[in-house]
Order: sequence, then structure tokens, then C-alpha cells
Amino acid sequence: MTLKLGVIGTNWITKMLVEAAHESNDYELAAVYSRRAETGAAFAADFGDVPVFTDLADFYNSGIEVVYIASPNSLHYDQVVQAIEHELHVIVEKSAFSNTKEYEAVYSLLREHPNVRLFEAARHIHQPNFKAIAKKIGEMDHISGATLVYEKYSSRFDAYLAGEEPNVLTREFSAGALTDLGVYPLYAAIALFGMPKESHYFATPLRNGADGRGIAILRYADFDVTVQFGKGANSYLTSEILGLRDTIVIDNIAELHEVTYKDGQGNDTVLSEEFPGNPMVAEMSVFAKIINDPVANDEEYRQLLTLSQRVNIVMTNLRQDAGIVFPADK
Repeated sequence: MTLKLGVIGTNWITKMLVEAAHESNDYELAAVYSRRAETGAAFAADFGDVPVFTDLADFYNSGIEVVYIASPNSLHYDQVVQAIEHELHVIVEKSAFSNTKEYEAVYSLLREHPNVRLFEAARHIHQPNFKAIAKKIGEMDHISGATLVYEKYSSRFDAYLAGEEPNVLTREFSAGALTDLGVYPLYAAIALFGMPKESHYFATPLRNGADGRGIAILRYADFDVTVQFGKGANSYLTSEILGLRDTIVIDNIAELHEVTYKDGQGNDTVLSEEFPGNPMVAEMSVFAKIINDPVANDEEYRQLLTLSQRVNIVMTNLRQDAGIVFPADK
């Protein structure tokens, strides 16, 4: 069944998601919400005759079945709550919620609306190359640790250096390096290894108190995972998952283009496959499968929801460890 999709947000990532939704053949764009009509119209023009709304209630009542939310992080909670109350399925961009308090409230609301499905758009964990990593980890005799890196210069960092306060670099919008880029390697770590026993975050603060970059340490029973991320510099380090002599080497933990298994005896095995095209297609296909057949795919949905909640718990703990407070926390 083709699902009627509505989108909140008109930036590049929303465009990429709509293109992926159409490529999957599981959705049709049916409505666009924007605070400014002209911005919404410019976005919608790329996809044909799509209605644009500047009133959120009108948008939610427009006949859409699924909403994708890519507004600033601090707005996610209220918009998700309203969507669930309208019996709409929700795909919310990461980071989904500012803290565990918000997540617990949404989780309770979902119990009151059992037909609604909520997804966090963590595209990389749905890609075949990520599944190849998980499979190889299951075959390794021992895990000694891992280092996961995702650090790239933000398109908005020049504005920050010029004295501006971009949304993606301010606590007011529940943003910063951890919630914007750190969420990728954290998702990978928790999906691959489960919940850590403890976690610590060594953040490099910006002048406004948000984190510009940082290093998180996730402690497991027998090993540690080091997670490095940031928005004010470019890193070209690979990510690694360590066995004993053997190692999995990943070019980029968010993009996953090249994954190689090194057995420590001079033999390398390429685990990755090329996946040309839009990297969001895989996740959009998974979401549609679950929505269209919720009974048959209930276990997969519960696993995704649990993973999303665990990531939220760890991210909240890391912020608290670093003393970073969002207005949403109060």
C-alpha cells in the first residue's frame, strides 16, 4: 500500500528523504509544512502539485498517514505528540527527543495509540553494510574494544565563528555535536554491543555552552568503546572494531562505504557492497513494511523502538556527565 507522506522541514535532508521515499515506491508526498508559505512552496515545487501548510493542525488533518519530522531537535517532542494524537505514524529525525523525560512521555502516549508506529531515522543501521558488520562481529572469537569516529566541519560553523548562533550549535534547540553527529556512532555502538554499563563524555564547549566536539567512553563488561565526534573540524580517521589479532575497519561509521575484515595474518576480506543512490531508501522500505503489516513485523518494530530509547538514555547520561543542560531539561 502506498502511504501518504507529509513532511515538516524543508532542508536538504528532507529533500533526500522524500526522494528516498519515492524511490522505495512505498510513499507519495502528500503535504508539506513550513512556517513560511514561500519556503514550503519552493520545496514542494520539486515534487509536483503538493499542498503546503503553515498551520500545523491543518497539516495533520490533511489526509496524510505518515509524517516525517526534521525540525530543530527541541521542537520534535511537541510535534511528535500532536502527530500521535492525530493517529499518524511518525518518522522523526535524530536526535528524536531532548531527554529521557520526553521519551518516556511519548512511550506512554504510544500505549494509548497502539496502531501508531514511531521510528527514529537512523539510516545507517538499516544498510546492508551495517548488517555485514553485525554478522562478522557475531563470528569473531573475542571483542577487545572499538573506536568509532564521525567528525566533520559543519556548514554552519563559519556562521558561529562570525558571531551568529546557528540552531544546530545551540542548547536552546537541544543541539550540539553529540545530538547532531555523535548520535551516529552511538547508534552503531548500542546496536552492535547493547547498553553500556556506564558512560562518560569529555566535551569541548562552545562559547554558548553547547558542545562543539567531544569524546565519549562507553564501558562494557569486557571492553570499552571510544566515540569521537565534532562539528568544528574534519577528521579522516577510520573506525575500528577490535578482536584479538583480527579487526574490522570502517571508512566512515555513518556512511559505511567501505568495510574490511583483517584477520591479522595478512588476509583482508571486503565485507561491504556498493550501494549507489540514496542512502535513506533502506530505512524507508523497512518503515513502510512495518506500517503496512504491523502484526508480522511487530518484533522488528519493538527492537527498533527499544534501540531508539536506549540511545536516548545514553545520550542524556552523556550530557549530564559533561554538565550540558538543555532548556528542555527544566
